[in-house]
Amino acid sequence: MNVVTPDWVRDAIFYQIFPDRFARDADDDSAGAAGRGVQFQAWGSPPTSHSFQGGNLAGIIQRFDYLAELGVNAIYLNPIFASAANHRYIAHDYYQVDPLLGGNAGFKRFLDAAHARGIRVVLDGVFNHCSRGLFQFHHLLEVGAESPYVDWFHVNEWPLNAYTPGEHPNYAAWWDIASLPKFNTDNPAVREFLWDVGTHWLEQGIDGWRLDVPDEIDDDAFWREFRRRCKAVNPDAYIVAELWKPAPRWLKGDQFDAQMNYLFTRAVLGFLVGRDLDQTQTRTMGYGQIPRLEGAGFNRELDHIINKLYQPEIAFAQLTMLGSHDTPRLMTLANDDPQTAALAFLCQMTVPGAPNIYYGDEIGVNGRSDPYCRKAFPWHEPESWNHDLLAEVRRLSALRHRLAALRRGEFRPLYAAARLAVYERRLGDERVVVAVNAARRATTFQLPADFGPALNEEAVGAALGRPLRGGQVVEMPARSGRVWSSAATL
Repeated sequence: MNVVTPDWVRDAIFYQIFPDRFARDADDDSAGAAGRGVQFQAWGSPPTSHSFQGGNLAGIIQRFDYLAELGVNAIYLNPIFASAANHRYIAHDYYQVDPLLGGNAGFKRFLDAAHARGIRVVLDGVFNHCSRGLFQFHHLLEVGAESPYVDWFHVNEWPLNAYTPGEHPNYAAWWDIASLPKFNTDNPAVREFLWDVGTHWLEQGIDGWRLDVPDEIDDDAFWREFRRRCKAVNPDAYIVAELWKPAPRWLKGDQFDAQMNYLFTRAVLGFLVGRDLDQTQTRTMGYGQIPRLEGAGFNRELDHIINKLYQPEIAFAQLTMLGSHDTPRLMTLANDDPQTAALAFLCQMTVPGAPNIYYGDEIGVNGRSDPYCRKAFPWHEPESWNHDLLAEVRRLSALRHRLAALRRGEFRPLYAAARLAVYERRLGDERVVVAVNAARRATTFQLPADFGPALNEEAVGAALGRPLRGGQVVEMPARSGRVWSSAATL
């Protein structure tokens, strides 16, 4: 099969936003009366599972300059459709943007403003399950077995006990959570409904879908048709799936363009944090147990993920993660060590795939799993920001934008020893070499004498300003990264 993925993704740097917690424009009235007179938790309050802090789409627009300085040219929004949950993974209307975020009118203004800035927008599609408030499910609650929507869900017995405290729902629900009834996607009407949602928002101008737990709709034909219809509306639409494990079944070019690359995340954490990683925080998430990796193991894992697991078109379209709304924060897993976080960003920005920055990670926001990984962005407390980390992420994103080899070049491991990994990106005559020392002591490495023309060092990481030549002994300070390129001007 000829695999084709959206070419623009190779040049993208994504920023993932949990809409309720990124930024609030208190003067926004795009939702009309439905958005007025509401009470929010104070911005920056400790997050809870059910509280709202009032982030909205107008607030994101106000922060476009900040995102531009970060090098962001694509936004991935966690769900935005009308919902009674702050995370909005339980939609009760797939055709209406939540009034608390600005409604449909506010979303149009947001989308137009983003596109005017050259920013792509990808929405979160939750098609396996919905809310108890979805019209069709609510119809079942009101009417019972005589509802015309009786076959839209998997009902085990009547009457439905959707709101009975302490009892399991008597219908299929995601993870047996009553508030998350599962669609019966074998029903042709349900399939048409979900496919229509997918194409509707592409017709409104979005640039793609991130699909929530799509493997739980265990139906290749469903997703092939979803892709066919979406690509018919916009051939450049990006379809990226939340798949935590290797997924060759789903990534053959006929269903999804890519996956959220938690495989890369696992490798980075295993290499940079290693035995110091708090596995009580990872085992309960999709990460599972993460093995400690030496430099050679890290290079092998990257080589497998990038060069062997999928076809190149897929590898270059992967959404390269350091964490998300579902995981503990990068800084927390890094044991609040900014240098570890900086090295993780160095790896993220220098491998194939589109980097995805989870909002706040670039300034060192910490937090354990949900709800603590969903804190409000501390615009109100700039003194809490790690400005050194932010400056480094900006330098790395600028480097990625400047060097085509980092976006489109082949990946090749070069050298590894103990806690040191060195790899190369190459596109035509452009070469980039990246070295990462995860050890708490300095070390050196030496490339073969026939390495080729010398490369100049880029002004990122622990730059010492020294060229890279074959046969030369190269210094690597403790816990450091260095980058050299054929285009460097340092």
